[in-house]
Amino acid sequence: MHASPWLHPARVAKLLQALEQRILVIDGAMGTMIQRHRLEEGDYRGERFAGGFDSRQGHGPGCGHDLKGNNDLLLLTRPEVIAGIHTAYLEAGADLVETNTFNATAISQADYHLQHLVYELNRTGAAVARQCCDAAEARTPDQPRFVIGVLGPTSRTASISPDVTDPGFRNTSFDELRDTYRQAIEGLIDGGADTLMVETIFDTLNAKAALFAIEEVFEARGGRLPVMISGTITDASGRTLSGQTAEAFHASVAHGRPLSIGLNCALGAADMRPHVETLSRVSRGYISAHPNAGLPNAFGEYDETPEEMAATLKEFAQSGLLNLVGGCCGTTPDHIRAIARAVAGIAPRQLPGRQEQAP
Repeated sequence: MHASPWLHPARVAKLLQALEQRILVIDGAMGTMIQRHRLEEGDYRGERFAGGFDSRQGHGPGCGHDLKGNNDLLLLTRPEVIAGIHTAYLEAGADLVETNTFNATAISQADYHLQHLVYELNRTGAAVARQCCDAAEARTPDQPRFVIGVLGPTSRTASISPDVTDPGFRNTSFDELRDTYRQAIEGLIDGGADTLMVETIFDTLNAKAALFAIEEVFEARGGRLPVMISGTITDASGRTLSGQTAEAFHASVAHGRPLSIGLNCALGAADMRPHVETLSRVSRGYISAHPNAGLPNAFGEYDETPEEMAATLKEFAQSGLLNLVGGCCGTTPDHIRAIARAVAGIAPRQLPGRQEQAP
């Protein structure tokens, strides 16, 4: 049993109360919305990185190294774009927005030689989302809004070799992952996150490193935030990339007593349903689902309409499977608006027994 107090007791109390009352809505895709802005290299560099290095630090990427595609960096160079996306989702009915920090770890930022920005990216990501949530809540005081501090899976896996000729090789380690996650966690907390979400988990060992780092930070601070966990079933096999079924995945991370456990990405809602049902059956915590807008077509685009996706997820809710629901790849504010309307008034899944939610 966790002994530490909540870092933000009033906010956590509001969140727990809201979870008791209704199904809460998580936002949709960040990358899909960023793509709509058709940003170029100059947008990603801004003034700070225009000279081929970080003008505030005196170091950073080489002059010839592209930064386009580093969506997390937009927090520093085009924060208004990210704030606008958060606000669009909040206006569509989202109760919780995820920080734009999916790749804000040293391992992932190393692709751009920007490892020194990890803490700043996470702190800024949480702060931008916090400002948007506070503004939305001020307009609708009866609907509190919450910031999910996102910890992505990184671009490496601790369980699987990237070299098919050397199955014992690993390009990262538990300790390397743990260290990079700690930097990110510190920034998310300092920026004002209400919860932390270890998400899009394809390798449970990576997730365990994140959960270990979270506990280290909480212990050092003498307080904690609610933790959310969201895995990814990668294909029709019904398993994560590291080989676990939904039930096995749950057994591997339940020791962390997460506020919620669920699934996101990889699958559309219909294909995700049996695995969400499994988690709903075995978990004593809340259940989340934020699937893709169907499966990608031949052009890598997502075709499931807001109405189609909302109808499928409404059935999840009516079957008593959901506490939190939203969207992943391909989803937009229109999808979130339709989902919010579809689940409105449907009772949330009841916790088995009554899990104590005190820290």
